[in-house]
Amino acid sequence: MEKVRAKFQCNSVIDNGYNQVVVHLNAVYSDKGENKDFVEATPCGNLDMAIDKGANASTYFEQGKEYYLDFIRVE
Repeated sequence: MEKVRAKFQCNSVIDNGYNQVVVHLNAVYSDKGENKDFVEATPCGNLDMAIDKGANASTYFEQGKEYYLDFIRVE
């Protein structure tokens, strides 16, 4: 297996007061379309990231949007 793909939704982007934004994502949960396949593979999960405000990634995530998360093993 080359990689494992999950699908997460951004639930919030919060300024933590330390020149960072904290991004909270949870695995999608739906019984429709593509999301149904992801629920069967990844029924639950969450990811929290603290990103420096100066980094490009700090403005990338938007509440309510969905994102693919690829896991690729480092050899």
